[in-house]
Amino acid sequence: MAKPIKKVIKITIPAGMATMAPPIGPTLAPYGINTQDFCAQFNEKTKENNGILTPVVLTIFDDRSFSFILKTPPTSELIRRELKIKKGSEKPNLNKVGKLSKEQVLKIVEVKMPDLNTTDPEQAAKIIAGTAKQMGVEVEL
Repeated sequence: MAKPIKKVIKITIPAGMATMAPPIGPTLAPYGINTQDFCAQFNEKTKENNGILTPVVLTIFDDRSFSFILKTPPTSELIRRELKIKKGSEKPNLNKVGKLSKEQVLKIVEVKMPDLNTTDPEQAAKIIAGTAKQMGVEVEL
């Protein structure tokens, strides 16, 4: 029989860098789970992606146990890392901050595919291109 669920929390944490400090400690403390245990498990599962923002869906059960699912990093984070830029353009229509090649877009599609609402790589590339455009990044497709 499934355990009764107390709460489902969505939180974004840099990979391999979860600590008891804010925002994680104070967010999880009210639910009585072992925050240190969560941080250790999260860091172990994400150590290869050091520093990449990683969304987590954390399910907390009534008995204070928990389970979590790691999602793929936000598209904007992957684009920023691919182009080695700090942030997107403040005026995306006027100021361009970089250019993604078709290969770079396909590399991002490979990472994001499990969390996109399509199974078609061409459609996925269009989704990535849309996010890039909003950030002031030109895209070669």
